[in-house]
Amino acid sequence: MITWHCSPFNELTVHTLYSLLKIRCDVFVVEQACAYPELDDLDTHPSTLHLYASHQNQPIAYARVLAPDVSYPSHSSIGRVLVIQEYRQEKLGHTLIQQAIKTALETWPQQPIKIGAQSRLAHFYQAQGFKTVSPPYMEDGIEHISMVLASTLAGE
Repeated sequence: MITWHCSPFNELTVHTLYSLLKIRCDVFVVEQACAYPELDDLDTHPSTLHLYASHQNQPIAYARVLAPDVSYPSHSSIGRVLVIQEYRQEKLGHTLIQQAIKTALETWPQQPIKIGAQSRLAHFYQAQGFKTVSPPYMEDGIEHISMVLASTLAGE
């Protein structure tokens, strides 16, 4: 059975934090062969929420939900989105994004949601209601685009 959790940094146990950072490194640094500053101090920001799914007490999906003005002026944000390889065929990513959107909108209801998405995943995010709002740009050697949740564009 998959269980969902959402916690600020100071409520994560040391073992949970280690497990979350490990799967982030496994996916972004190792699998995607991308050397970048994974620990960027945003994890410890007092308003950052760590959303994750676990199965048999192990994290299998993760997203970081950031308050307005932390990553983008006047926007909340969702980042570090991942599903470990063994669970990708189960379409867990869609549920993860829906949970992250719900968390952001419940926590900061008046703020639009902006993300920096890998360009290759544009269709995935468009299926969740995001609209591209920038030309492609390079970040850490991977092409990205900025996207905003369409239902929150009025707040743009």
